[in-house]
Amino acid sequence: MKYSILSFFILLSISSFGQAEFKNPLLPSGADPWVIYKDGFYYYTHTVGTKINLWKTKALQDLRDVAPKTVWTPPSKGPNSKAIWAPELHFLDGKWYLYYTATDVNNAGDASRYIFVLENKSADPLSGTWIDKGKVNTVYSGLDGSVFEHRGQRYFIYSAYIGPQSALVISRMKNPWTLADQQIVIAKPTQAWEKFGGREILEGPQFLTHHQKQVFIIYSASACWADEYSLGMLTADEASDLLNPSSWIKSTQPVFKQSPENNVFAPGHNSFFTSPDGKEHWILYHANTGPGQGCDHRRSPRMQQFHWKENGIPDFGIPVKTDSLQPAPSAAK
Repeated sequence: MKYSILSFFILLSISSFGQAEFKNPLLPSGADPWVIYKDGFYYYTHTVGTKINLWKTKALQDLRDVAPKTVWTPPSKGPNSKAIWAPELHFLDGKWYLYYTATDVNNAGDASRYIFVLENKSADPLSGTWIDKGKVNTVYSGLDGSVFEHRGQRYFIYSAYIGPQSALVISRMKNPWTLADQQIVIAKPTQAWEKFGGREILEGPQFLTHHQKQVFIIYSASACWADEYSLGMLTADEASDLLNPSSWIKSTQPVFKQSPENNVFAPGHNSFFTSPDGKEHWILYHANTGPGQGCDHRRSPRMQQFHWKENGIPDFGIPVKTDSLQPAPSAAK
């Protein structure tokens, strides 16, 4: 087969510069973004408020081109009927589980805000039937439940309302919808940067580990309506008792915070994922594009690659500039 000189240079250009690119934000709106990668697809979700939507895509940078599917709507009344927040999708024991925060339409507020869970045995979470497994048996009211496994043990962590503040509580799990009796507070808001916006808040906890001898919990600090909303980090030895508060050391400063020069304010409530080829580590988070925009629909999902220091500590850098062109996650070959 013969090629013209023009065709040759077109092919050369594609070969040399073929990596996809994207710009943040990924969507115009979407707080509390969550993503999981399984069997060649990313399954993405974020807070909608009145229902739970799922997106399915092979490339997370293509979210704008994907139509979401509503997989669950709340009942008209009852404990999980209002303010459907922070959904997380997990694949556990061969089934899909959706954890979400909700309150009672007839008794709305923090005192009646809890974490609930749905179960689906379908291979594809966008199909099949979601079964209501009820409220997770947390000791405290709260929000932002997440699940992780470490050294053969499954854990649940969430943000609990304790007095005037929100603290982080961890527990072992008996099954995907039931916690063990021992539920331990491992962190409270003690730093000045955890108290912006008139509230003392630790929320949105996410587990993170790598190849070193440490494990991390990355959490959001301060009120979400404050521009200073940011990410903090707890660090523990990977062989330590994760239910022992003394096992965890808190960062003295935020590990990821606003960048006014890059038009990124109040970054937080993140999740983590790897590129399709498994070689890159990425953080997915929400943020505002201007100061004083608060805690509403103007929050939008963004992603960026992060790296690891030689001592095994994650280095998230600073939020990349809004609308700047970035290389997309490296694709599987």
